[in-house]
Amino acid sequence: MTIAAMTFDERYRAIDARDARFDGQFVTAVRSTGIYCRPSCPARTPKPQNVTFYATSAAAHEAGYRACKRCLPEATPGSPQWNLRGDVAARAMRLIADGVVDREGVPALAARLGYSSRHLTRLLAAELGAGPLALARAHRAHTARALLVGTDLPIADVAFAAGFSSVRQFNDTIGEVFALAPGQLRARRGAASRPSGRIELLLPVREPFDAVGLFGWMRAHAVPGVESGDAESFARVIRLDGGPAWFEVRQDILGRVRLRVELASLKDLSALLSRVRRLLDLDADPTAIDEALARHPELAPLVARIPGVRLPAAIDADEMLLRAMIGQQISVAAARTVMGRLAADLGEPVETAAGRAVLFPTPEAVAERGADVLRGPAARIRAIVGAATALADGSLRLSAGDDAAEQRAALLALPGIGPWTADYVRMRVLGHPDVFLPGDVAARAGAAAAGLPADPGPLTAWAARTAPWRSYLMAHLWYAAPVTQAWRAAPADRKVSA
Repeated sequence: MTIAAMTFDERYRAIDARDARFDGQFVTAVRSTGIYCRPSCPARTPKPQNVTFYATSAAAHEAGYRACKRCLPEATPGSPQWNLRGDVAARAMRLIADGVVDREGVPALAARLGYSSRHLTRLLAAELGAGPLALARAHRAHTARALLVGTDLPIADVAFAAGFSSVRQFNDTIGEVFALAPGQLRARRGAASRPSGRIELLLPVREPFDAVGLFGWMRAHAVPGVESGDAESFARVIRLDGGPAWFEVRQDILGRVRLRVELASLKDLSALLSRVRRLLDLDADPTAIDEALARHPELAPLVARIPGVRLPAAIDADEMLLRAMIGQQISVAAARTVMGRLAADLGEPVETAAGRAVLFPTPEAVAERGADVLRGPAARIRAIVGAATALADGSLRLSAGDDAAEQRAALLALPGIGPWTADYVRMRVLGHPDVFLPGDVAARAGAAAAGLPADPGPLTAWAARTAPWRSYLMAHLWYAAPVTQAWRAAPADRKVSA
């Protein structure tokens, strides 16, 4: 059952049980107190007649409620619904989290979704209880609270890093949402020491969380010079609006996910946070996914072995397409070699906290010089350069807010892109939870190892019973394949923390 389909009584039972599984998936507004809480709030359960449930904190803000100071509903993972759903509201939420409203305004958001600003505002208000401006404002407040509590950034820097256009707007919003001034909110944090000269945050995550597989996957696919990883961490450089950025995600000895960031512009921080959360699939609902997959006897052992499996998304949509095309019909190791050479020849070198790195080449660079650098069949090189040209000239645009069917059709219309590549991009760029790749060699090998049909036709028919979680079925099949066992093993020169 999806959160959107839950009845009032089902949600009320969740808050009465203080069920943390629903934190971040809806908020509970209490009319008698004027505050809203996460479902697991330890305060006394309000009477049903005093309760209103909202899909987003922005809707509660718009209705006049303030965030609970005890349970901090903003300090939770986001809702998995925005990836599970493919409607306009979900696509808008993904783009708002990526900072489109802050960077380009509501008209640009509406244009990307194919609506007028007025119609989109009406649609989101009816569906989510708040329009795009209010949703973006709530997202900024969420980021600001994390920075106030988790860093020693000056308060003025926090305001701009969270996406506010002025300190006054920041102060007003924090006061309205949390009923505290920014300085008071910061004063309520713990006394733990925080490194100076860097931005370092804890990222909320739902348990169980398969960090071993996630970091193993990313280590196995890391592009030399651009990315690096080991058993407990992953780091890379990325190109953002304000310039290059470097980040590292690491699981500490307590199992928490920590993010360390170095930015050219603080205004890029909110968008980077959103992209990192999507990259690590931190807003997934692992309990729902595991329960659904484990109902099938063939998959129960896989889920028991790897609870909380995650599916990495794309940190950059254009890069993901080029990487997917380069990786067609060759091994992961061979693809890394090709992409490392491409990055070394066409990427932009940058200095980071970890040393010298290279930004993945832009579509413009690949379109102009890719044919001179890439090696392999001429038809494949033409296809990669052609896709890069389409991205560079704007005839193809990819983003996390795309309509899934329209994105797939646009990709299939390009020479050299077949169903595997189009669907793999849909899985990674949109974070789509229900994509199956029947022709994937590693997945077929994993299916055979798990006692499932290995031929594409029968395997596709069997996989249909796991909808809407077929992307996570793919992850389990990949991990079950003999060729990928090294992904889950720590490198020989790296000792995993206890």
